[in-house]
Amino acid sequence: MPMKVGNESFNNRVGEGIQNTFMRSAVSGAQDRLETNRQLATEELGHWEEWRSLGEEIRQHVLANLDYYLTELSEQVAARGGHVFFATTAEEAQAYIANVAKEKEAKKIVKSKSMVTEEIDLNHYLEEHVGCQVVETDLGEYILQLDNDLPSHIVAPALHRKKEQVRESFQYHHQYEGSERPEELTKHARKMLRDDYLSADIGITGCNFAVAETGSVCIVTNEGNADLSTALPKTQITVMGMERLVPTFEELEVLVNMLTRSAVGQKLPSYVTVLSGPRQDGDVDGPEEFHLVIVDNGRSEILGSEFQAILQCIRCGACANICPVYRHVGGHSYGSIYSGPVGAVLSPLLGGYDDYKELPFASTLCGACTDVCPVKIPLHELLHKHRQTIVEKEGRAPISERFLMSIFGIGSSSSGMYKFGSKVASSVLKPLTKNDQLSKGIGPLKSWTTIREFPVPKKERFRDWFENRQKGDE
Repeated sequence: MPMKVGNESFNNRVGEGIQNTFMRSAVSGAQDRLETNRQLATEELGHWEEWRSLGEEIRQHVLANLDYYLTELSEQVAARGGHVFFATTAEEAQAYIANVAKEKEAKKIVKSKSMVTEEIDLNHYLEEHVGCQVVETDLGEYILQLDNDLPSHIVAPALHRKKEQVRESFQYHHQYEGSERPEELTKHARKMLRDDYLSADIGITGCNFAVAETGSVCIVTNEGNADLSTALPKTQITVMGMERLVPTFEELEVLVNMLTRSAVGQKLPSYVTVLSGPRQDGDVDGPEEFHLVIVDNGRSEILGSEFQAILQCIRCGACANICPVYRHVGGHSYGSIYSGPVGAVLSPLLGGYDDYKELPFASTLCGACTDVCPVKIPLHELLHKHRQTIVEKEGRAPISERFLMSIFGIGSSSSGMYKFGSKVASSVLKPLTKNDQLSKGIGPLKSWTTIREFPVPKKERFRDWFENRQKGDE
């Protein structure tokens, strides 16, 4: 499956994440910094809850009228001389882009950061089926690509890597001889990428938002790499999830403002680039040919379902920046290129429960992700709905859990059985007890007791204590 990260089991991925002390330190430090910046930026803007309500309204309006705005977008792109392709599946998107690359006899492609292209595993497909070189130009993605690694965060893909590791990677691949200072590492990457921009046949970008009214696509970056990827190559391909739309520039202004404040605590990023098809008469730069690939890949099935709200997402990463689970296990533990709370909701919908049924349970349901979401996605409620679907509709709860829950249900439904069970509980659990703590759990309790102790029932129940107390008072 394209969006899948690795083949390890969920428990193994989590175990590796917990043991990775650097990653945990980097993530917790980044979370603290990004959340502090977000709070300052939103407070400075003022009336943040009203902005959130407006953002939610815009996104819900687009989803309710998605067919209309997709039609308008495609017509406007075509009117400006661009080509539009609607890809029902990841495979269709891969094949279309590969055909464009073959027609252009492309030898090199430069590509700016894009989660949807990660979702469809575009890089590997082009390298395997077209034989061209695909170069990631976002600094974080560039670092990961050298070592065939994958992003662990929606906004900061290389969050899990040390600067010393980056230096070693540059040294191994480029014979780099500089220091591990971030400024020097960045300067080296910039130098290496300049030649790639100038020699690339095709530029590929993602799309933060597409403006239906004008047929424009908007790309938000802090490095300017997207500008070079679109201005220099003769052919440009933009790949967008079908829900990433706004009606007009008025709504675009609102959502870009909220995106950058929520993602990294900036009033505005370094670059907000708006592209409107191929180069027109009088333009000094831009591509000669423009393709917009609109990807469905399961999104249509989410529309109209109880999970539709997840399509409101603007990919700011604020939910991951505050999530206590992400803080301890990191992005790769999710087994998907979409990590954090949004990934725990979206990955099972796009990739299925076979691979991602554990993710909805990897949450405390504390609701912090919902509180910070700039477009008011009820993330913790959607996670709870996934749990209900997995257990009640899909019947995917472990056999041991189902057995114990059925026994508990029988016991708790009868007052006589409940009284009997509460009386013998302490004796029955005695073999698993140490110092009045349950330290050797079985079944569903095993995962709990391997990392913490569970208090055992007291020999004297509360009912008995209360009755004895009353008799003593008499």
